[in-house]
Amino acid sequence: MKEIDINCDLGEGGNYDHLLMPLISSCNIACGGHAGDLKTMEKTIDLAIANSTNIGAHPSYPDKENFGRSSIDISTEALKKSIQNQIISLQNIAEKKGTKLHHVKPHGALYNDAAKDEKIAQIIVESLSEIEGDFSLFVPLNSVISEVAKGKINIIFEGFADRNYEADYSLVSRSKSKAVIEEKEAVFKHVFSMFQQQKIIAQNGQDLPCEASTFCLHSDTKNSVEILRFLHQKFSEENIKIKNT
Repeated sequence: MKEIDINCDLGEGGNYDHLLMPLISSCNIACGGHAGDLKTMEKTIDLAIANSTNIGAHPSYPDKENFGRSSIDISTEALKKSIQNQIISLQNIAEKKGTKLHHVKPHGALYNDAAKDEKIAQIIVESLSEIEGDFSLFVPLNSVISEVAKGKINIIFEGFADRNYEADYSLVSRSKSKAVIEEKEAVFKHVFSMFQQQKIIAQNGQDLPCEASTFCLHSDTKNSVEILRFLHQKFSEENIKIKNT
């Protein structure tokens, strides 16, 4: 039976973390930049441990006002310090509970900026390189940060289960129609193509090679719990299991 890794951003103040966690294999926990505090980090780590879910840090620009979804003007040193403080805060809680970080996945604008901005990508990679720990970095396909990180930190390419792609591998802007995939059948078809056939069908119909090995479903996507339950059913029919099940 093949295994697939499905990840979800949690600890962000949503109401369904307890329903989502048993259905995924990796979680990305908000660690104070865009959402979350020590209490929510601890609660989410406990939930992850109870469900044998890989624990990841989800750092962002320090911008709770905009939920980390806007690029901000911040010095290199300030951003580096913020990223490190966020990750280490989560790492310390995990280690006190007898577990460790599996990965780091930047959030929102920080993730998107690192995909195309070499300076931001360098800051993230340098920040992680100075933190002790054996963890990987989730990166978008065809991204600047994937090149910057090579040879410095283990990278895991990520695909998006609930987002459509442009022909250059960027995600269709949320300001456009059909940016988000909400129908469970369409989500399955999209992920199955990326995982099994290793291709993304872009919005213009073009086939893009896909080397992703983890796939994100956003916790705030409409009917996310129902979609994940459907994915479990459909993957099982294809002799594929989500790793922690």
